[in-house]
Amino acid sequence: MPSPEELARQNIDALLEKCGWTLQTRSTINPDAARGIAIREALLKGGDEVDCLLLVDRNAIETVEAKLEGVTLTDIEERSGKYGKGLLSDCR
Repeated sequence: MPSPEELARQNIDALLEKCGWTLQTRSTINPDAARGIAIREALLKGGDEVDCLLLVDRNAIETVEAKLEGVTLTDIEERSGKYGKGLLSDCR
């Protein structure tokens, strides 16, 4: 039986694919595979890891951080701001 984390990953991956993102892992990044790439468990500047990093035309535009149901955006606001500062400008 899949863990709650595995189920969440499957759901998030399915939603990203449905929205047109090409999913990749950080060990097999090919930034030329598509215009929009979602990198699972991506590393940010400073060594932070985020559940998913979204790239458009090689530029990091956003992070996706999975949380339990019921967690509000204000509960993770500080952490999200830290991630935004750690985005890599590009993946050339």
